[in-house]
Amino acid sequence: MRAAPAERAAGRAAAAEPSCPANPVSYASLHCCLTAVSEPHPARVAPERPDKRTFLQKVAEFIHPGPDSTAGLIETLADAEDNDIIGPESRVMLEGVIRMAELTAGDVMVAAPRMDLISIDSDYDDILHLVIDTAHSRFPVYERDRENIIGILLAKDLLKLQRAPALNIRALLRPATFVPESKGLNDLLREFRGNRNHLAIVIDEFGRVAGLITIEDVLEQIVGEIEDEFDIVEDEGDIFGLADRTYRVSGDTSIARVNEAFAVKLADVEDEREFDTIGGLIAHRMGHVPKRGETLELAGLQFVVLHTKGGAVRWFKVSPAEPDGTSA
Repeated sequence: MRAAPAERAAGRAAAAEPSCPANPVSYASLHCCLTAVSEPHPARVAPERPDKRTFLQKVAEFIHPGPDSTAGLIETLADAEDNDIIGPESRVMLEGVIRMAELTAGDVMVAAPRMDLISIDSDYDDILHLVIDTAHSRFPVYERDRENIIGILLAKDLLKLQRAPALNIRALLRPATFVPESKGLNDLLREFRGNRNHLAIVIDEFGRVAGLITIEDVLEQIVGEIEDEFDIVEDEGDIFGLADRTYRVSGDTSIARVNEAFAVKLADVEDEREFDTIGGLIAHRMGHVPKRGETLELAGLQFVVLHTKGGAVRWFKVSPAEPDGTSA
C-alpha cells in the first residue's frame, strides 16, 4: 500500500532535517558550532557609549519617585553627591534654590537703619562723596523725610552732570519699586528680571520703610556670596601687608589671630567671650554700624574701615598709631 501524500511529505521533511542528539549538552555544543559556521564574522562587543543624559535627567532619575518634604529632598541631593551624580557646587546651588522658596524679602533685606540714602536737597559734591565712600551703584533718594522715597539714583547717571551742570538731580531719578516684607524671593527674582530693576524698597505691614533688597542679595541665596574687587581667595589669607607698610585685615578675622599677628591684646576677657571677630569688636567699640572711612584706635593700632557690605565691615586698613593719635 502506498503511503498517503501527507505522510510522504512528512518523511521527506524528516529526512532533510538532521536528527538532534539525545544528549542536550552535545546538542548545545553542536548549536554553537553551527552558529559560528553560519557567522564567519562574529559580532563584536559594542563599546560603552557615553552617557548622554542631561544633568537634570540624572537628578530626576535618581530621586524618582521623589521625597515628600524639603528636608527629604535636601537629603536626597546629599546622597546624589555621595554617588557622584552631581558635584558639590551643584548640590549647594540646588539646595539654595530649594531653601530660597521658603524665604521672603524681609529675611534677607538690608534693614532701614543700615541703608545709605541721598537727600534730594544734597549738593552734588556731597552726593559724589557718598557714592565714593560707600561704593554702591544705586541709591534710594528721599525728600524731607527718610520714609518718603521718591526714586532711585544710579551712580553712573551722575556723569551726566559733568556735561550738563544745570541738570536737576530730580531729572536723573529712576522710579522706585516697593515690595512687602512677605514677598517671596522666587517671585521677587522673577520681577527683577521682568522689569530690569536691581533694587527694591521693602515696606512693612504699616507702610513704613523696612529696608531694601537688591538682585544680588537674592542671587547670593543660590550661589553664595558674590565676590567683588575687595574680595580675595581664602587661601591667600585674611591679613596681608600693603606696599605702604600697612596691613589689610578682613572683618571676619578672629580677635585671637589679630592679637597674634600684631602682638597686641585687643579685648579683655569679657569682650573675647562676646565677640569672635575683629569686625564685631570694632563695631561694638564704635557704638554703631561702621561706615567706610571711619577710624578707631585700639591697643596701639589704627583701624580704618575700607569696605562695608550689608552693615558688616569687610576690610580694615591697620597701621601702628602714633602717640598723637595719628597712624604711622
